[in-house]
Amino acid sequence: MAYENLLITEEDHILILTINREQALNALNTQTMQELHRFFSEDAPKRSHLKGIIVTGAGEKAFVAGADIKEFLGLDAASGAEMASFGQAVFFLIERFPKPVIAAVNGFALGGGCELAMACHLRIAAEDARFGQPEVNLGIIPGYGGTQRLIQYIGKSKAVELLMTGDMLGASEAWRLGLVNHVVPNGLTVDKAKEILNKIAKKGPVAIQKVIESVNAYFQFDEDGFAREVREFGNTTGTADFREGAAAFIEKRKPTFTGK
Repeated sequence: MAYENLLITEEDHILILTINREQALNALNTQTMQELHRFFSEDAPKRSHLKGIIVTGAGEKAFVAGADIKEFLGLDAASGAEMASFGQAVFFLIERFPKPVIAAVNGFALGGGCELAMACHLRIAAEDARFGQPEVNLGIIPGYGGTQRLIQYIGKSKAVELLMTGDMLGASEAWRLGLVNHVVPNGLTVDKAKEILNKIAKKGPVAIQKVIESVNAYFQFDEDGFAREVREFGNTTGTADFREGAAAFIEKRKPTFTGK
């Protein structure tokens, strides 16, 4: 089934997923969220050849400027909770995807857009990028994980301030606080993301997957992250990749990993 609000292209085993609602500043309406869910639950897992995924927004004005507020007007407590639950499920799929997912952020990343960027493993910001959770301006709060992930990235004190004031962060401030990994000139976010994915692709694929799983475990209330690290360290030592990596180190050559 084709996607209507997502553009998907591949180049050199790197997939670029573009939120394609430029006329609406790439706002996350219900259809877009459903398509993201289908992509990360059904389509992306089949693409085992991928080095990783880059998520970006169409046009120069916005990565994703938020959710589609018009769809909020008919919500009550029950349907609002259902929407938030589904949104969190979509972003957990991204956060737990076994290959690196990098957000290439151009322009506004607000509300659901900021939450989408935070669900990705890394964030590359253009110099004109702006981040924020302005939901309180509408009398609501973030629902797709914003109150939780923002604290993880920048700490409680500053996160609470931003969540309560609705203020935006510029790219340089977002970098200083640790929300983004790199700030680059406008138009170069995807290029920087490709550079990072190509560097990661030279590492052991199983190890990269286990890094993602172990780091995520730190933030899961029902799991001991240290215990998960012990388990996954043990699992990686039993792989062909580890034997190849160790042999290459001893023999002073570059390893050839197979993902096994």
